[in-house]
Amino acid sequence: MHTKKSLIRDLEHMKLDPRGTVLAHFSYKSLGEVEGGPQTVIDAMVTYMKDGLMVFPTHTWNNVNQDQPYYSVNDTESCIGIIPELARKDGRGHRSAHPTHSVVAFGAEAEAFIADDHIQTTPCGRTGSWGKLLDRNATILLVGVGLNRDTFFHGVEEWMDIPHRLSDTMNMLFTRLADGNLIPTPVKNHIAQVGENFPRVEPYLREKGILKEGTLGDATVRYHQSQPAYEAVRELLLKDPNLFGVQ
Repeated sequence: MHTKKSLIRDLEHMKLDPRGTVLAHFSYKSLGEVEGGPQTVIDAMVTYMKDGLMVFPTHTWNNVNQDQPYYSVNDTESCIGIIPELARKDGRGHRSAHPTHSVVAFGAEAEAFIADDHIQTTPCGRTGSWGKLLDRNATILLVGVGLNRDTFFHGVEEWMDIPHRLSDTMNMLFTRLADGNLIPTPVKNHIAQVGENFPRVEPYLREKGILKEGTLGDATVRYHQSQPAYEAVRELLLKDPNLFGVQ
């Protein structure tokens, strides 16, 4: 059985910078049996990154839309699994106010990291949390999941203005902030399910030494730093803007 101590040891073996920034996508089931359940996993990650910034995506794109346009920072459930759902409820973290692609951040700089998410008009706005992952050369962990779950690559396409990725019009959504205030948060949505094609770049990223592999519990972890991954994928997209599209 895996424990908080053994999970922290696994993170140490991957040589993650405990003073840097880490964002983790999770399949909890891939970890195997963990003493204390998914909360132990969150505790291990937050403890290891106590001198840095630990970020979990808490997306709500399946819950907040034109039919149900209200998002609450405090109350809206994440639609991407048990780890994000428990992380967004953890009182040590600060959840962002993006209505569809929120994150929860833990650490001394957490509030500043999420501060601009409510003004983003796309899922992965360049000046919001997803863009700040690039600025901070964050490490992206894919725990028991593949590159098809790497939201950062949606950001790369957005920032390069790859065509046919976002809706032409805004969805008029509304966000209830942590302090109770309700504000309009219009945002475009993804219109192409290109994430399933992100694994096309996996061999290239491995060849370049950008995509690495480790373990956390029983899970295989793929991980990369944001800046070299951005530069590599940007180079490929400049040659073929439809790299992740239908071919």
